[in-house]
Amino acid sequence: MKILVTAGPTREPIDPVRFISNRSSGKMGYAVAGAAVRLGHETVLVSGPVALTPPEKVEVISVVTAEEMLAAVQQRIGWCDALVMAAAVCDWRPRSPCLQKIKKLEMSRGLQLKATPDILRIVRSRKENRIFVGFAAETRDVTKEAQRKLAEKGLDLIVANDVSQKDAGFEVDTNRVKLISADGKCDSLPLMSKNEVAERIINWIMSKDKNCPPDAGSAKGRTSSPPADISIDGKR
Repeated sequence: MKILVTAGPTREPIDPVRFISNRSSGKMGYAVAGAAVRLGHETVLVSGPVALTPPEKVEVISVVTAEEMLAAVQQRIGWCDALVMAAAVCDWRPRSPCLQKIKKLEMSRGLQLKATPDILRIVRSRKENRIFVGFAAETRDVTKEAQRKLAEKGLDLIVANDVSQKDAGFEVDTNRVKLISADGKCDSLPLMSKNEVAERIINWIMSKDKNCPPDAGSAKGRTSSPPADISIDGKR
């Protein structure tokens, strides 16, 4: 399969010095890209600004803003069999970014914002037979919100997690997620490493692809453990 993965945050500039972003560091998305390669798939990773070493044999497209990430996804959507939107795209951007640093005394009390593009909504029209996987990082009503996003964005699978938990979500190497599929099934996974979660996601994708052999996810010689030279240092 050809798998397109997004990872990390986006940054929306206020001026050349300041920006709006979030706590994602890309760990989950990089783990998904690594798992895809280990299981034998061609993989392209569209990455926001992170402090991670990309997995080997993954083509990386580096972006900063939500608009740049959208453009990269649109450019590669026709190539892929599956899209995994693991990136935490910033929801808002300044309405009028300044080209020069805003001096403290000149800073207005209010910052006018507008919504960034919703990448999954925009590329939904190009889904066709592709498998679309999204993520829902929530702090309350996790399952309800994930199910809403699953339906609204026409996804095949959504990975839901409560990022308020200390041992899951941001800034840790482990995660506790629910895999909620469009057919109504919900698989609640126990606490496990993000690499293990990533492999579960890729195996789910493979199970839905008619061209993948039934035992492809457990093929001899493949391992669920990441190679030693793949770094996942950082905060998520």
